Amino acid sequence: MVTKAAASVFKPQNMTFNPRFEYGEQAQVAPVCGVDKTTELGAGYVRMSNAHIPWTIKYDEMVLVIEGSITIHVGEEKLTAQAGESIWLPKGTELIYESEKALLFYSIHPANWAG
Repeated sequence: MVTKAAASVFKPQNMTFNPRFEYGEQAQVAPVCGVDKTTELGAGYVRMSNAHIPWTIKYDEMVLVIEGSITIHVGEEKLTAQAGESIWLPKGTELIYESEKALLFYSIHPANWAG
């Protein structure tokens, strides 16, 4: 039987942000839960800087803007969110994340989307 990780508090000063895929200069991620914590929910923080990242999401995603702003291009539509606002994205959405500067919190399901 697999045991889930214990409940936790995450403090910004203790988080480590690492480059994300081939867009590491544009997006760094600090995960807080996911497969490594044996949960179906993935969540964490993302710092974006001069980002223009095309992607097709393979999970349901919710993005909450903490600082700055983000525009997510979905076809001809532009979804823009400022600090305190969020964007919902269903699995299979082809998009482009775009942000000059932002700190985001994301939540995805399922966490094990890659495999």
